[in-house]
Amino acid sequence: MPDCITNFFDAWQIEEAETRRAKLNSSVVETIQYDDPRTPETINGIASLDSYVGLFSANAPGWSAKVIRTDTVAGVIRVGVAFCGMGPDGSEQVQLGQYFVEKDGDLISRMVGFVGMGDRD
Repeated sequence: MPDCITNFFDAWQIEEAETRRAKLNSSVVETIQYDDPRTPETINGIASLDSYVGLFSANAPGWSAKVIRTDTVAGVIRVGVAFCGMGPDGSEQVQLGQYFVEKDGDLISRMVGFVGMGDRD
């Protein structure tokens, strides 16, 4: 059975609002706090997070978000994610992101995301 982090990123490609919300409900606590480079301020709560995640499937139809690696230190989970889909030129595109996740029991309580995997040139 997929864990809450896999379920969370599976929700990103679900266009149907009710199905996406159910997937998020199985992934995060009601008081979830979420930040990434595209959020001007912290997203608080499932309803706001659902609206934000829904923008991904609406603006990037056919794209997916897949967990490609995880590790844990001191209760914080580092997650590598590949966002994949067809680019405007018709070729497969991949954008990588790295997230730091805190959980409350079996659900995500806080998540902070970054563009790329933290590698420096």
